[in-house]
Amino acid sequence: MRDVSLPGQIFSLLTVAIMISSAWIVYMQNEEDLKLVRVPVWARGQMPYDTTQAYSFVLQQGEYGILETENEFNSEHVMIPYDLPITEGGAAVTCSIGMDCPQISLAYWRPKVPSGMEVPVIVEIGPYFGEESAGTPDITTPGSWLGMGIIQNLLPHGFAFAQVSVSGTGMSNHCMDLMGYAEQEGINAAVEWLGTQEWSNGNVGMIGKSYDGSTPWQAAMYGDEYLKTIVPISGLIGVRELMWKNGSSEARAPFMHNVVYGSYGFSSEKEDENLQNACEDYLLGPIHATNGYVFAGNEFVDSYWEERYFLDRVLENYGGSVYIVQGFHDWNVDPHMAVPTINTLLDHGIEAKVLMGQWDHDYPDRPDYQKQRSDPGRGSEAYPQMVRFDWMQDLLEWFTYYLQETGPKPSLYLEIQNNRGEWRVEDRYPASDSKTIEMALGGNNLSLVEESDSLLGPTVVYPGMWIDDWIRFETGPFDNDFRFGGLPQLHLDVTPLDNGGSIYALMEDCSAEGECIHIGHAIMDLRYHEGGNEYQNIIPGATIRAKMEFFAMDVLIPEGHKIQLSLRDIGEDYLPPSTEAAVDIDISGNSVLRLHEIDVDSKNFFEPPTCMHTDCLEE
Repeated sequence: MRDVSLPGQIFSLLTVAIMISSAWIVYMQNEEDLKLVRVPVWARGQMPYDTTQAYSFVLQQGEYGILETENEFNSEHVMIPYDLPITEGGAAVTCSIGMDCPQISLAYWRPKVPSGMEVPVIVEIGPYFGEESAGTPDITTPGSWLGMGIIQNLLPHGFAFAQVSVSGTGMSNHCMDLMGYAEQEGINAAVEWLGTQEWSNGNVGMIGKSYDGSTPWQAAMYGDEYLKTIVPISGLIGVRELMWKNGSSEARAPFMHNVVYGSYGFSSEKEDENLQNACEDYLLGPIHATNGYVFAGNEFVDSYWEERYFLDRVLENYGGSVYIVQGFHDWNVDPHMAVPTINTLLDHGIEAKVLMGQWDHDYPDRPDYQKQRSDPGRGSEAYPQMVRFDWMQDLLEWFTYYLQETGPKPSLYLEIQNNRGEWRVEDRYPASDSKTIEMALGGNNLSLVEESDSLLGPTVVYPGMWIDDWIRFETGPFDNDFRFGGLPQLHLDVTPLDNGGSIYALMEDCSAEGECIHIGHAIMDLRYHEGGNEYQNIIPGATIRAKMEFFAMDVLIPEGHKIQLSLRDIGEDYLPPSTEAAVDIDISGNSVLRLHEIDVDSKNFFEPPTCMHTDCLEE
């Protein structure tokens, strides 16, 4: 066994102890005496999950049916009033002149429980319920993407479920505020309402994916006593963080504000209601989108991006738990929303866990979507092991403890899957016992194998590089399997030849036959070479140190394979910077690639339930 750090040793010993005790819970107690059977992750591969369906199911059906209503879907619908200052415009203004005031549309489902029994609520909040622009059903219909599964699996165990439309979408009035103040206030009003109903036990949990995975972070900012746990799936910790990485603008960034979501809430048949969409944010959104591209995401009105950054206020105010679900290959909400966020939560004493697999912008239990959206180097090598048919059971155990306040406490370790399909648990990410490997560009461990065709020099990246023009570096073949993960770093000494420039770095796994597949990438607008959100002025001809960080990855390089690192000006779905320039890269020894090697001898690997869905069996 390799030497490991004391924290790593302690974590491994604790994990083994938990494995033993948890297995005892599963196998040695009479199931009839348990309302909930605790299934530790390392035992789930032997449990009788249904792994043939389009999504996951719990192991045990609950004892409660659904409370029937006059609605064919057994839902109840309410409009929840809330206050906004008149400066927010829209419904805040119409309210002041005797017209409609701000209201949030909410539908809920309840279990049929004994009279007087109070139940917690699981809620999904987003812009898609009954929204014509999105082509989705009415809010009183359970969402096929998540709601149906929760109602079918969790409601019978004594949970209510709710769906809520954010402001300006569905039947909620006011503006579609794209995660701004008005939206946040409406979300908090919905949480308060759900936590104070006579049938509620006062405990509310939030769950959702994508935009619906961002609203839990918004709710957590308030530190509301009723919000006990959140499960953000591919959710945003901030809007600017979605659209810019190291100052580089995603191609969609200039068009996201009030173009994609700006049409929500508008209808040619609702002229009076459309008046309520006359909000300042409809002007500020496009301005900030364009300005953000020109100035690499920097503030135009100081409060705009600050208002739409959530994590700082979560850390300050929130007292509940967090369960993050994230795909390593999510092109829509990049994994830097989860890593290093998970470490930040843990460092602030927040109870948190992570489930991260090699899927795209998906739920972890959808075999059909995961297969369709996986390509070589983009998850296919980990399929079907990425499919987690134990996920709904995991949610049941999580919500039972944090919302019903019964049962054993869920384990708070991190479940991580590498690019070859292996699952393991970690204490942090990258793990505290990781070993840092440093390779100098142009050195023996990462030699230069392909030069730029620029007339300015062999190591110069330049604006508009040809698609096949790269500066490439390679390691030698690895003598053994090499595993690394977390956030690899690329620190480059570079000399911009004008007052701007950008660097795109592509990391690939190359076989002995020369076949290469993607394993990770990084991007940087060099005005942000120090990292963070503040840009620096660049002096042409002056050498700077660009501190680049790759998107989170977890990688196994097989024995005999190489790592190839390729550099150019731009790549993936990112725009060229507004200040383009040729950039010379120094490879005299100061430019280095840092990888966090995984000590496999200290890790606890496990296998999830075997997928028997038709898409999995075709592999």
